[in-house]
Amino acid sequence: MPELPEVETIRVQLRPRLLDSSIVEAGSHWSAKFTPAMEAVGSEFIDVRRRGKYLIFEVDSGSSPDTSSGNTNNSSGHDLIIHLGMTGRLAVVGDADFDHPHLRAWWRLADGDTFTFHDARRFGRIHWVPRGDYAGIATLAALGPEPFDGEFTAQHLHEAAKRSTRHLKTQILSQRPVAGVGNIYADEAFWLARINPAARHLSKERAARLVDGIRVALRSGLDNGGTTLRDYVDSRGQTGENQHRLYCYGRSGEPCERCGTIMRRRELDGRGTTWCPVCQAR
Repeated sequence: MPELPEVETIRVQLRPRLLDSSIVEAGSHWSAKFTPAMEAVGSEFIDVRRRGKYLIFEVDSGSSPDTSSGNTNNSSGHDLIIHLGMTGRLAVVGDADFDHPHLRAWWRLADGDTFTFHDARRFGRIHWVPRGDYAGIATLAALGPEPFDGEFTAQHLHEAAKRSTRHLKTQILSQRPVAGVGNIYADEAFWLARINPAARHLSKERAARLVDGIRVALRSGLDNGGTTLRDYVDSRGQTGENQHRLYCYGRSGEPCERCGTIMRRRELDGRGTTWCPVCQAR
């Protein structure tokens, strides 16, 4: 699943292309997960933001078609929100293939290009909500702080860990202590911090190390255009490069790059987890 570095890479690429572009036509797959795409007709993109793993397209316009009644609704001040799921891909293309089996939504722009959303496994989702009204999107509304924001501190992470008895990695993946960290970057962060991901308690000193580890792991992903293991490509169709710079994730059976011990793998609350039994001893 695309995590913060992959989603942010796409945001940075799409923002200058979409700003001030108007949507003149739209279509979607029949599933209710994708049909909100059509609400955006008549809107103009005014910003592209990210929150955790969500892309938030701020739009503004006078009115757009109401697909259920044929009337028009005031759509000024709305957010078109896209979660990429496991295999979601966004692009702006000049010649869209509307018959592609994985095309889930599309938005025709006034200049003739088309903004497309492909999703092979259909785990992605599209929402259309009044600007900033995320109460109906539980996972978005409950997100913890962004990892590079000032409120994501060792004290915050220490306090969050005290409120849970779950494994530390599971807590991080819940998105509540911090937003945007998934399985790849969690494994990297715990290795960098020398903390066992199956531990359940976090001292203030280890919390500080984990905050640093999360930021270093994510920064590597951002600097290298994301991590491509199977499906991820950016909005230009390019793979990331961070898969060549992973210290921990996917390296079970290989020697630890820090101490030489053979890395191990286990299922931790249903998620494959790699760690070093020496550097990350419990």
